[in-house]
Amino acid sequence: MNQPVPIQIPLVTLRLHQKLSLAFVAIGFLMLGVALSPISEQYPIGMFLLSSGLITIGALAYIMPMWYDRKPGIKHDRIFFNSFVNRGVWGWIAAVFFTGFYVVLYWFPERLEYLIRTTDWLSGILRNKPADQWFLYGFYYTLAVMIMGLRMMAKNRHSRYQLIRTVSVIFFQLGFAFLLPGLLQKFNQPEFYFSYFWPLKYNYLFPNDINWLVSQPGGLGTFMVFWGAVMSFIATPILTYFFGKRWYCSWVCGCGGLAETLGDPYRHLSDKSLRSWKIERYSVYGVLAFVVITTAVVWINSLSNGLMLGSVSASFSNVYGFVIGALFSGVIGVGFYPLMGSRVWCRFGCPMAAYLGILQKYFSRFRITTNGGQCISCGNCSTYCEMGIDVRSYAQRGQNIVRASCVGCGICSAVCPRGVLNLENGPIHSRQ
Repeated sequence: MNQPVPIQIPLVTLRLHQKLSLAFVAIGFLMLGVALSPISEQYPIGMFLLSSGLITIGALAYIMPMWYDRKPGIKHDRIFFNSFVNRGVWGWIAAVFFTGFYVVLYWFPERLEYLIRTTDWLSGILRNKPADQWFLYGFYYTLAVMIMGLRMMAKNRHSRYQLIRTVSVIFFQLGFAFLLPGLLQKFNQPEFYFSYFWPLKYNYLFPNDINWLVSQPGGLGTFMVFWGAVMSFIATPILTYFFGKRWYCSWVCGCGGLAETLGDPYRHLSDKSLRSWKIERYSVYGVLAFVVITTAVVWINSLSNGLMLGSVSASFSNVYGFVIGALFSGVIGVGFYPLMGSRVWCRFGCPMAAYLGILQKYFSRFRITTNGGQCISCGNCSTYCEMGIDVRSYAQRGQNIVRASCVGCGICSAVCPRGVLNLENGPIHSRQ
């Protein structure tokens, strides 16, 4: 009888600076909990520095040495033995933490009141008014993208594509999704996110929002309506034709930016099964149909002055906002990173990804070319595809990859030891 072969798990020994860095991060999170108490009213800036400040310093002290004490190239040693990133106890704790934060943020924001007060000073500088739950959320969201973006750059510094792409998602999150909307409010202009368009920002084409924007003095509101319509119906098809959906999903979108930075340690957890792919198709295109119907219903109701559909349009809008806008995109979309991978929302729920996917599948020059003769079937490409695509099966056959779900992050190409995969934008007739 064959004896089982023992598996020895490689040990990892943390250096002194790494231990100190993690201690700073742990103390910062501890102080974040303390900041939920009334003490934040007395010392708001002090609690801000002791919580966010220590987390930032500790994280940067841990990440930045990666630039010089590790050789360039992606290292995934021990990733399947790490409890935090492979659905172990710490992974479940992280999932409960993320999910719980979103539940409190959406439905019990009063529980965050004292923590919100720690960011009043920053909101005052940026927006000229006190912070609220969404400013707090935007601050920590942006901080996470920036810190984990630096980690992503250190990890992938051998790849020029990954460096530029990561700089891009940090730039759009910091500039277009945090600073610019705040400054608009400071100068008494409508809060507007120029990096989000319909159908992802579904209410940007709702009649009430359009009428409100157009009624704003100065003409900027009218330009915002024009910008949103042009980006949704003209720029998006053109850019997707030339570059695939990656121009948005992996370079501009804030949801994609968080997935590519904070969610990067969990990208290998995406389900690659055929069953998952079938669920994905029904789910993501179902959400797209839902938002199209909802938009049509609210417009019909608006144009008929409520005579045709009554309160039905409001019900559609409210259900979509609760189920898709809050529960799916926030609670599940980010909360389930440690359990289902980094692109749960993008893969199963994002209507913009569905819209871009249709364009990419049928009207785009983008493809990932494969050199099947060089493939050694190691499976790295499939393992680290965050969208659950079995990239290896294409590579083994030497077949170009033209998939609606591919976000063009390029990690499959970066982790390939033989250079089999290349992201290209050749003539559309030569894709297959």
